[in-house]
Amino acid sequence: MNETSAAPRRSRQTGLTLFFVAAIIAGLVMLVHVSSGPDAAPPDAGAPVAADLAGFQPPNESTIPDGPEGDSIRRGKELFLRTGELATQYVGSGLTCGNCHLDAGRTANASPMWAAWGMYPAYRTKNDAISTMEDRILGCFIYSMNAQASPAGAPPPPGDDIYRDMSMYFAWLAKGVPVGQEMPGRGFLKLDVPADGFDPGRGAAVYEEHCSVCHGENGEGVGNPDGTYTYPPLWGDASFNWGAGMSKTANAAGFIKANMPFGMGYTLTDQQAWDVAAYVTSRERPRDPRQTGSIEEARARHHKNGDYYGQMVDGDLLGDGVP
Repeated sequence: MNETSAAPRRSRQTGLTLFFVAAIIAGLVMLVHVSSGPDAAPPDAGAPVAADLAGFQPPNESTIPDGPEGDSIRRGKELFLRTGELATQYVGSGLTCGNCHLDAGRTANASPMWAAWGMYPAYRTKNDAISTMEDRILGCFIYSMNAQASPAGAPPPPGDDIYRDMSMYFAWLAKGVPVGQEMPGRGFLKLDVPADGFDPGRGAAVYEEHCSVCHGENGEGVGNPDGTYTYPPLWGDASFNWGAGMSKTANAAGFIKANMPFGMGYTLTDQQAWDVAAYVTSRERPRDPRQTGSIEEARARHHKNGDYYGQMVDGDLLGDGVP
């Protein structure tokens, strides 16, 4: 073969090689574009996508929009902070939502609403059913607000605007939170039980030193002439009932450790937090509305995690509603 006939063949081979290389590169570019597009699945579609959300901050109030949505968000916040005033007919305790969900539901490790919103609907063992956010709000009226002792004798009816406005407020707080992702700071701090356990007797001393100035010598809180409370009652007729989550010593200990004394969170030791939680949760309060039979039956069904309901403390059978 002479050089003149070989040159065109080499040229054709070089052209074909460049064509295939270009096609491969184009295919790779297309693959990268598709796999990184807005509808792309993660490498493992069955695994949660990791996100660094430990420093999440809910939006500033200045970003609440104008119009009907913004009006609803603002009403929801006011209901949250002034529950006994704005939903008087459904409140039978001296508490507001903001007493347990601090800074209007914004504070981490104080059951913040931005961390709860995206986790519902969900199954809950407490009522052995799928719960929506409306169900959760209704439950707070039943247990923390003790709606059974309210003028209406019941929580707000299903579909009430109270649920809509509060839900709008929670959804706004959760702007930027991935739906279905467990957020750092959700619920209450989880504290290991100390080696020395916990003791209401020791807790009484902690309460007197650190808590009584705000919550009263007998847990009665600091009331106002209009029936509201500056500081909520922690036991007694005006407090949350035995069905509330805060009646469980572990929940109370985690909340106290992270947030109490008010504005001085993390200053008590774990032992002090557990002991004073035991003292508060071993005082009498309104009956558990789930109790339809005996205290023993209700304890076996709803209070199996070591709280004080149904126990004798200082000669008092807790749960019978009698101090």
